[in-house]
Amino acid sequence: MAAKVFEGLGKLGLGLAVVGGVMKSALYNVDAGHRAVIFDRFRGVQDVVVGEGTHFLIPWVQKPIIFDCRSRPRNIPVITGSKDLQNVNITLRILFRPVTAQLPRIFTSIGEDYDERVLPSITTEILKSVVARFDAGELITQRELVSRQVSEDLTERAATFGLILDDVSLTHLTFGKEFTEAVEMKQVAQQEAERARFIVEKAEQQKKAAVISAEGDSKAAELIANSLATAGDGLIELRKLEAAEDIAYQLSRSRNITYLPSGQSVLLQLPQ
Repeated sequence: MAAKVFEGLGKLGLGLAVVGGVMKSALYNVDAGHRAVIFDRFRGVQDVVVGEGTHFLIPWVQKPIIFDCRSRPRNIPVITGSKDLQNVNITLRILFRPVTAQLPRIFTSIGEDYDERVLPSITTEILKSVVARFDAGELITQRELVSRQVSEDLTERAATFGLILDDVSLTHLTFGKEFTEAVEMKQVAQQEAERARFIVEKAEQQKKAAVISAEGDSKAAELIANSLATAGDGLIELRKLEAAEDIAYQLSRSRNITYLPSGQSVLLQLPQ
C-alpha cells in the first residue's frame, strides 16, 4: 500500500516538473528598450512587434527574436577623394536605431546584423558623393556645410532600410601626406612674405623719419642764420650766457666741487 502511495507521488512530481518545464519554455522576456519579432515554424515571421514585458509563446513552434531599439553609436572610417583629387580620410560617427514597426521586414530582408550589412555601404556611398563636390580647402572652411549635407543624404538613404539616424557628425578629417606638407610650406611662405613686407614698411618709415629730421635741421639752421644776419653776434653771446648759467647751476649742486672767487685770499684749514 505504501509503495503504491510513493509511486503515485513520484508520478505526480514528475508530471509537475514536466508541466513546470513546459510553462517555463512558454515564457520569454523583452527588456526595456527592446522589441521582439516572433518566428513561427508554420506561418513564418509574424507582422506583430512585441513590446516590453513577459509574454507567452508556443514551445518549439514559435521563437522570439529580440532587437535592441535604443540609439547606438557607430564610427565608420572612409577614404575618398575631393573635387581637386586630394585623398581625404574621414571618420563619420552615426547614432542609429531601427524603426520599431519595420522590425519584421528588417529581420526578413536584412537579418539581425542589419547595422553591419547596411551602414558601412551606404555611409561610404554618401560620403564619396558629397566630398566629391568640394575641394580640399572647402572641406576645411565649409566643414559645417559638408556635415549637414552628409547628414541629410545619409538620413534619407537609411530610411529606405528602416533605420533612423538620430545624429550624424564628422569626427575626423585629414588629408594625404603630400597635401599636408604643401599646406605647411604655403603657410611658411606666407609668413616669410609678411615678415618681408614688415621690413620694407619699417625701412620706409625710417626713411620718412630721416627726411623729416633732416628738414627740421635744415629749417633750424636757416632760422639761426637769419637770426645772426639780423642781430649780429648778439645771439651767440646769449647762447654763451645761457650755457654758462647752466654749467654754474650744475656745479653748484655737486658736493665735490668748491667755488673760489677770484681776487680774494681764502685760507683752507687742512687737517695736520
